[in-house]
Amino acid sequence: MKNCWEIMKCGRQENGENVDELGICPAALPNEFEGVHNGIACGRFCWTITGTLCHGKASGTFAQKFVSCVECTFFKYVQDEEGRNFHVTPKQAKENNRNYVLQNNMQRDKKK
Repeated sequence: MKNCWEIMKCGRQENGENVDELGICPAALPNEFEGVHNGIACGRFCWTITGTLCHGKASGTFAQKFVSCVECTFFKYVQDEEGRNFHVTPKQAKENNRNYVLQNNMQRDKKK
């Protein structure tokens, strides 16, 4: 499982070759979607993050860029890898994370 910067080669991840010129990508910074699709920060959920680099320029919001994201090589890569567990929207990711935490808490409580 790779993060967007590993596939798209933007160089905007922490210590990346383009950080001095373009800054660190918002998808590479810790945020509320940390670890979605088992990525580092939002490295496997970048289509939901404002300001990621798409086609050589900073993108807009999720709503503004989503149509082009569904055609993106990396979006399709994550979709193929995740299968039924693929989350398109922030709402889906939050709901799945809440269910995951609840399941883990229930399993932990059973062991006590």
